[in-house]
Amino acid sequence: MASRFGVLLRQWRQRAGLSQEGLAQRAELGVRTIRGLETGERGDPRVGTLRLLADALELTGAERAELFAAAGRAEPVPDEPSATEPHTPGSRASSSQALEPRTSDLPAAQPSGDDTGLPAPHADPLVNALKALAHSVRARWRREEEQRQVHDPVPLPVRWRPAPAPLQDSWANIGMAGPGETAPRLDLGGRLDQVVGTYRRIPSCRLVVLGRAGAGKTVLTTRFVLGLLDARGPDDPVPVIFGLGSWNPTRTGLRDWLAEQLVRDDPDLAAPGPGGSTLAAALVDDHRVLPVLDGFDEMAGGLRRAALAALNATTLPMLLTSRVDEYRAAVDATDVLTGAAAVELVDLTADDLADYLPRTTRKTGRAGNAWQPVLDEVRRHPGGALAAVLTTPLMVSLARRIYSDTPDHDPADLLDADRFGTRESIERHLLAGFVPAVYQDPGADRTPDVDRTRRWLGHLADHLHRLGTYDLAWWRLGTSTGRATRALVVGFVVCAVVSLTDMLVEGALVDVSAVRMPALAVMVGLVAGLGFGLAHGHVVGGQPLEPVRVRLRLRGRPEPGWARVRARGRLGLLFGALVGCVYGVLRKVAQWLVLDLPVTPMTAVVDTVLFGTVFGLGAGSVLALITALEAPLDVRSAGSPTGLLRANRRTVLVQVVLFVPLFAVLVMGLTWLVVQALVALPGDRIFGVTLVWTPLNGLVLGLVCGLGGGIGYVLGMTAWGQWLVFARLWLPLTGRLPWAVHAFLDDAYRRGVLRRAGAVYQFRHARLQDHLAETYRRQA
Repeated sequence: MASRFGVLLRQWRQRAGLSQEGLAQRAELGVRTIRGLETGERGDPRVGTLRLLADALELTGAERAELFAAAGRAEPVPDEPSATEPHTPGSRASSSQALEPRTSDLPAAQPSGDDTGLPAPHADPLVNALKALAHSVRARWRREEEQRQVHDPVPLPVRWRPAPAPLQDSWANIGMAGPGETAPRLDLGGRLDQVVGTYRRIPSCRLVVLGRAGAGKTVLTTRFVLGLLDARGPDDPVPVIFGLGSWNPTRTGLRDWLAEQLVRDDPDLAAPGPGGSTLAAALVDDHRVLPVLDGFDEMAGGLRRAALAALNATTLPMLLTSRVDEYRAAVDATDVLTGAAAVELVDLTADDLADYLPRTTRKTGRAGNAWQPVLDEVRRHPGGALAAVLTTPLMVSLARRIYSDTPDHDPADLLDADRFGTRESIERHLLAGFVPAVYQDPGADRTPDVDRTRRWLGHLADHLHRLGTYDLAWWRLGTSTGRATRALVVGFVVCAVVSLTDMLVEGALVDVSAVRMPALAVMVGLVAGLGFGLAHGHVVGGQPLEPVRVRLRLRGRPEPGWARVRARGRLGLLFGALVGCVYGVLRKVAQWLVLDLPVTPMTAVVDTVLFGTVFGLGAGSVLALITALEAPLDVRSAGSPTGLLRANRRTVLVQVVLFVPLFAVLVMGLTWLVVQALVALPGDRIFGVTLVWTPLNGLVLGLVCGLGGGIGYVLGMTAWGQWLVFARLWLPLTGRLPWAVHAFLDDAYRRGVLRRAGAVYQFRHARLQDHLAETYRRQA
């Protein structure tokens, strides 16, 4: 736990509005020095260091004295040189470097309590957030290890060796050697259970893990995170896995993207933190999160160079994984990851297979080891196709799932040279056989339809391929469809639901025949469908709707800022006026064709102007007000896809509870005011039109507009509504997904086809996703 000195230093740094990097730059000290002093890892700072910190923080005399006292030192008289550390203008860099120990940046566990025995001035607001994050990450990845059968019966022997020299930085930078110093070379070879120890021996705390597809990079990152958490002290940073495939470094800085990903997976981290930022941003800025950046190769090829440059612009400790060729290409185009050591995962051997595969076989009536013919073939032909396939943990785990975990499957089938004469044919066979194997339930009352299941999974894989991502997010289902199609689908659904609602409301309040009522209801539905279909296609068609993580706040300044409030207000004004104008025209058409009432062009003009004005002002005011009342929502149950969906649904329904009555009242009130203003003009008729408006007309119009606007807003303008329209209706109706989508996704996760990464799903491996997508497109 941090000492009183560390607490004071952090408080005064935050008061000055400085990050650790900012204070280090201003004081001309190392970032790791600042971090170590704040966490208590580095005690007994020198007098010269204290002076540099006090000057950089612009402390008063009393504050300087308090800082020196907390460090157990007294500040020497200015004209008396320090006996312990002479200070000269040219000595800052050397003194700061002397304070940088060549050890791991991750401190060992600290004893609880204050080192000085004095109470801290105030509790650190990030402590609870850090503790909750550590618990969430540990629980999440422990479940993933269980789902992937990593320890059933034993982990595969993932090992690594030092990567080629051109793919890592110089040992002087890795060892953080000072000018004229040399850094000793480290033996970076190791195996899966040694990954934490290997990382801790790297002074720069930067490691690149390279390997070909299926070599075990994901298993290694999971074990790294869990191993680091098991040895974590209360003030140590929390390792968090981030999938790099969703990062666009040309649009979003690394720290901002890390904070966004933290909030996506743990929405409670969107709460306000120190200095006006979010808790997530504060954790990242204070180096309390250790980024484990998985899948550098999964980024778009044109972004890897910018990504590597952005990583080199930071001092964050990290672990980065990538395929070898993609990382080498990025290094050739830019530079290596600064200060990073690099290791390369090695292939499994025949001895590894002989030790692992026989232990996975279920007891059967067959004598001997079912895998023995395969093992014999691998030893006889080490350069053959089968031996080449079974060198990666991915292919071995697929083979195990198909032949060891499934009855009546004999691994000797792999020896058929006519069917499996090449490496590619064997890999395709294992990838294609995985889904049927995991969905085969011999003891179940009802076995899933494998063909339909494979088609549904294929659609999901193709959907991710079209979006260029590996994150399967529920709020993005359907977004790979064309913008025009999405707008039509949203407009049709809104039209149908609003028509039914209008029929129920007007049927209960207005005396209209049962024959004419459907025509009037469809007219109202068409207006709503047109407006919200256009709004969905134009406004959110190019940018997916993100889940709402807000609550309604009735006091204080608006969190989003007035720019966003004005933008939402203009949006409501524009489309509200459009809907109002169309409603005014169609209202007159309905009066003429359905109700047999006399209609003139002038009455149509009056209605069009009247309703365009009223709807525009009402919708603009309501959307602006809702936006102004938004503030972060503490949702602790949203660490999973289902939790985030429920949280977003609750928030959207709260917004609708405000939206519907407020919009209804505004429409009724504004319409009444406009009519009264027109009636008050001289003469009995306005432009030759006699205005007739009754309280019943206002009530019906308000209810219909409020309910129709609320329905349209939910279905066309929220992430939860997009989920309802596409994932729960359109995609199942067209056979691309099952009706119970969430149950299907959870079942696929339970069977090991999918994995969870916070609030999103991912396929078990990119190779499996690519295979399913390719098969789906070929059969489409």
